[in-house]
Amino acid sequence: MLLSMLDVLRHRAYRRLFAAQVIALVGTGLATVALGLLAYDLAGSDAGSVLGTALAIKMVAYVAIAPVVGAIGDRLPRRGLMVSADLVRAGVAVFLPFVDQVWQVYVLVFLLQSASAAFTPTFQAVIPDVLPEERAYTRALSMSRLAYDLESLLSPVLAAALLSVVSYNWLFTGTVLGFVASAALVVSTALPERAARTAPGTGRRTGTGTRLFLAVPRLRALLALDLAVAAAGAMVTVNSVVYVRDVLGLPEGALPLALGAYGAGSMVVALILPRVLDKMPERAVMLPGALASAVVFAGLGAVTAAPGGGWRVPALLGLWAAFGAACSAVLTPTGRLIRRSVPPGERTAAFAAQFSLSHGCWLLTYPLAGWLGAAAGLDWAVLALGSIALSAALLAVRLWPRPPATAGTAPVGVPWAVPAPGVRR
Repeated sequence: MLLSMLDVLRHRAYRRLFAAQVIALVGTGLATVALGLLAYDLAGSDAGSVLGTALAIKMVAYVAIAPVVGAIGDRLPRRGLMVSADLVRAGVAVFLPFVDQVWQVYVLVFLLQSASAAFTPTFQAVIPDVLPEERAYTRALSMSRLAYDLESLLSPVLAAALLSVVSYNWLFTGTVLGFVASAALVVSTALPERAARTAPGTGRRTGTGTRLFLAVPRLRALLALDLAVAAAGAMVTVNSVVYVRDVLGLPEGALPLALGAYGAGSMVVALILPRVLDKMPERAVMLPGALASAVVFAGLGAVTAAPGGGWRVPALLGLWAAFGAACSAVLTPTGRLIRRSVPPGERTAAFAAQFSLSHGCWLLTYPLAGWLGAAAGLDWAVLALGSIALSAALLAVRLWPRPPATAGTAPVGVPWAVPAPGVRR
């Protein structure tokens, strides 16, 4: 199974881009652990609130910057845009170890994530051009998901090892090195010519991706699925440090273990999905994944309300792994779904719209997870985010009905073809 996925790495351009992604994500993973511990140092038990605000600012940058990138990205050299974004991220990361005020965290997070909002949609739009054949592209999507999972799994392990010999501020050095190495790999990669644009004018193109999402039922359902994923992911990202340090009373070195459990669950699903997607449509994978995340919230509520006991540590790790698996079932096929739904010339706009709109969901759930957890307690945070996950999953089921067996199939060679009149996809 894994060997079949690794076949895609024989493509030289994709191999270098994938390596750039992995290295940058490892650096980002170190920064994630370090930011959680930095927030705890600055705010103590209110760390969830500080981290939730910082991540909300990150989402503001994503939501504001990504549509602009979608509008002008086709007019700029893609390689130059990605390299510039990497270098900006590296420059910002240099200052993170010297932060001693909460407001400084917020400013640097905004600058760092504004550069990420330029890099990520451009990177996502390049891959379908590098790997035009659908089977290879499907495996590349799973490889990309695995890259994120490696960040969640291996970066915390590396962070735990480093924390045993150095303070967490040194973890930011790994972030700098990761972005610099990513830039070097992108510079060395020859990219194919981009597909021709199909809509003129930057002003019109700023909203092109959003209009595409609103026009296709299954892309509207994707937005609801994004909200379910955001609810689960926000609980893990924002409140892991609170569960580890305050609820379970574990040392700071246990935080990477909790985050690693989430990555392990996601990785297992990402490894399985390529063969599953060869036989099953995206709908049959993504909708159950979203519904499963709501079920996991019920288990988390029980662990949170329990008065104590050593069983809660393995239970929490199991729940975090289940969250990772459910989110991966939704996120891994997303690129394939977008590729099927839009013409090649609109891919940058569509991926930028997905990036912006999905992170708009995180803009809601990040501060909710942090602020509600700090103000009312984790019980209320679990209830609120679990309700959002369930409602969003049920909405996605409603928006993405099962297509008729003989209708709605795109012509061969035109995966993005608009469905026939009356057919809802």
